[in-house]
Amino acid sequence: MIIYGINPVREALLAGHVVELRVGPRTDNRMDELIEAARQAGVRVQRLPREALDRQARGGVHQGVVAQLAERPRLRVRDLVAAARSPALFVVLDGVEDPHNVGAVARSAEAAGADGLIRQQRRAAALDGAAAKAAAGALDHLRVADVVNVARAIEDLKEAGIWTIGLAGDAGTSWTAIDFRLPSAIVLGGEGQGLRRLVRERCDRLAAIPMLGRVQSLNVSAAAAVVLFEAVRQRREPAAG
Repeated sequence: MIIYGINPVREALLAGHVVELRVGPRTDNRMDELIEAARQAGVRVQRLPREALDRQARGGVHQGVVAQLAERPRLRVRDLVAAARSPALFVVLDGVEDPHNVGAVARSAEAAGADGLIRQQRRAAALDGAAAKAAAGALDHLRVADVVNVARAIEDLKEAGIWTIGLAGDAGTSWTAIDFRLPSAIVLGGEGQGLRRLVRERCDRLAAIPMLGRVQSLNVSAAAAVVLFEAVRQRREPAAG
């Protein structure tokens, strides 16, 4: 797996996921720090011309650095549940295919302290390249489970005592009325179509973020951030009070 960009590569190095660092002719303090971190970790550093980095990054903004990562471990829903804190918090992606959206959702999930991201294998964005760049290193710390069937994964979560909340624009319940102090999984639909019927029917609750302007929906990554940090607010409130 290939990732690129200063911040994603730095986080991958800190997490011990990099097997080879490839750098271009750029020289500055941040690049020197990356090279030194790689050498201290015993990671091979290879110098390449910018054109070679351009090809490996497939036109992405690599900032002069590309990294080859070790293969990610294959995790199941039950692995995420077993490792979760209490109360658990998960994000489930149903048909989100844009790598920038996947990366941005992962970044918000990790920042909110979520216990994992669950998504469908088929037609899913790869977690390298643009997704890793948008995640800004979050994918090196967030557990991800790829599943064959999202509806079945929701059933697995429910059997484990996790409440599943699907976001839907036509839901009659506001996202702030959901009790996120309970073990929760936030289910987000794909760009354009939203939640698929079977996934929607499996959710325990449906909630909406009211749209007060002329635009009738939020980008999926923005919606994820709004709801995740409502969960954070609710869970911090008792301690603050």
